[in-house]
Amino acid sequence: MNKIILSFALIFSVIAAHAQDNWKLKTEDEGIKVYMRSVEGTSFKAVKVNCQLEATPAQFVAVIMDIKNSVSWAYHTKSATVLKQVSPSELYYYSEVAVPWPVENRDFICHIMVKQHPKTKVITIDAPCIGDYIPQKQGIVRVTQSVGKWVITPLGNNKLDIEYTLALDPGGNVPAWLINLFAAEGPMQTFKRLKVQVQKPAYQHADLAYIAD
Repeated sequence: MNKIILSFALIFSVIAAHAQDNWKLKTEDEGIKVYMRSVEGTSFKAVKVNCQLEATPAQFVAVIMDIKNSVSWAYHTKSATVLKQVSPSELYYYSEVAVPWPVENRDFICHIMVKQHPKTKVITIDAPCIGDYIPQKQGIVRVTQSVGKWVITPLGNNKLDIEYTLALDPGGNVPAWLINLFAAEGPMQTFKRLKVQVQKPAYQHADLAYIAD
């Protein structure tokens, strides 16, 4: 476990050190920009997505923490289940991702931790994968090396700037065309659906004790 945590720390230290460098715009549509870059010294591909949307901070976080309904907006998500609710702002969940034949489906266990800066009100959602939290399933490749991070910056007037960064090793043998598909189309489709999801009535009046609007 310590080796995994150290690996995650090294990966994100590399990404942070070059946060403004080497990102290549992969695609852009409806105000959503998807960037991609390699992570030096690893087999990881890093993806960055940026967009602005209309929502309160609590509204957006409520969508992210509503794990079971992430199948409605997260690209190719087949299932998503909370494994452990540590606190209102921290949980572990399991998810299976459907992958086109003949590549095997992927699954992962994600540890979500939400924090908000008391002065700036900027929200950070860390989402590393924990490979061995539950036993692996036959016929599904477990993603053990993946780190996601959301940075949500309130702009005022119920507008948010969203930046999402993901460093990922999909595991197993994955053809280049599929990596490119998930790296470009995946984030774009996810964010388009996320914009729709956050406007649904279930989240319109979200009130979270750990998030200040």
